[in-house]
Order: sequence, then structure tokens, then C-alpha cells
Amino acid sequence: MMQRVHLSACVTLLLTAGVAVAQARGDEWVSYRDAYRTMVVFDKYGGPKNLLQHQLQVRPRARGMLGDGASLLIKGRTLQTSLVLDPLGRTTLPLLKAAYDENAVLAPNRSLGGFTVRPRISLALRADGSYDATELRAACEQALGFARHADASVRSQACVGVQLVFPKTSVDAGARVRAGGAETILPVTRAPAFAGDVDDDFPVVTYRFAPADAAQIVTYHAPLAIVPVFE
Repeated sequence: MMQRVHLSACVTLLLTAGVAVAQARGDEWVSYRDAYRTMVVFDKYGGPKNLLQHQLQVRPRARGMLGDGASLLIKGRTLQTSLVLDPLGRTTLPLLKAAYDENAVLAPNRSLGGFTVRPRISLALRADGSYDATELRAACEQALGFARHADASVRSQACVGVQLVFPKTSVDAGARVRAGGAETILPVTRAPAFAGDVDDDFPVVTYRFAPADAAQIVTYHAPLAIVPVFE
């Protein structure tokens, strides 16, 4: 028989400005209702958001616990469905009335030894891997607008750039900047995809905005996520 997770919900300032949903303290499931209530904040947000992606992230307490084939199960009295997790532990949470009414639970398909679920905001990806700096700045401003809506402490922050996150197995992770007829290769470092994640060895590239930025950022390989950077 499943045991109820002890919840610890709080509003936090993250790299993408999200709201913590619930932490599993040794148990292996969290409330669908708690996740639903937090995710619907974005759904009801009236500000510009067409350049953003909004997903739920499963964040294990220990490194390397997700791996290939990880998924999140929605288990209710009359329904059960599986949501595939991407390499960053993210999925799109369906807003299901039946799951809410039945007080369904969210459980990983294998033991993670404790985990957190929380919403994550990232920038929409382009299939051609080419991004105008003006569009990235506009998307970052949309993310900041929602962040300020969700967390008043973000109001003093500003958009300073973006972080492009690539697969760990990518052999050509990285991006170059085209501006004024010249190209500059951006350095690749290793870091967590989102602030606070325990997996901190994703290849990442950081691009910082410049005044009157007319540059174009071109990736060598499709990124997993483009995360706004606030300072």
C-alpha cells in the first residue's frame, strides 16, 4: 500500500523562476493535485508566453538516477497513464479532471530514492537550430514576466542571457555567434541544466545579451533546453 508523501511546498527563485511542488522524503509518490495547482498558474497567466515551454521536472535527490526509459506514472482509481521523461527529467503534465477528482498520485516507474517535482520554464526550440538574439531576448523577457508573476522577489532581476543545454552524449555540443560578418565560437562548459539540479555535467553554452544585439546564434546540435538567465 502506498504511503502519502510528506509535502514541503514553497515558492523559490530558480534559474527559470518556478514554484516547488512537492518533495518525496523517502517515499516514492507525490500528489497529482499539488502538481496540477502549480502547473495551472502558468496556464492561467495572462501575459505573453508564446515563446515559452512549460513542463514538469522530476528531480531525483541523487545523481544518475533517471537514465534511459524513465517515466512518470499517473495513478488514479479509474485511470493510469505513463508520461515519458526527457534526459532532463521533464514531461508535459496533462491537466486531467479525472486525475484531480480522484486525487491521483504521480510516481516514477522505478525507485529514485526520493525526488522533487517542480515546474520548469524554458524557451521554445527551433527545428533549424538558428536563433536571432532579438528573439531570444524577447523570449527571456516573457520568462521574466511570468517569473515576476509567480515570485515577487524576482522583480529586481533582469534578463542577461540564455543557457543552451545539450545532451551528455553529444559529440558536437556547442554554438557559434554570427554578427557583423564574423563568427565566434562560444565556449562549452559543464553545469546543471537548471539551478539546484544534482546532475551537473551537461554540456552548456551561455550567451549574454549585448545592447542593440543583431547577432544570430547557430547550434551544432539540437539543444535539450534553452534556459533564461536572470541576474
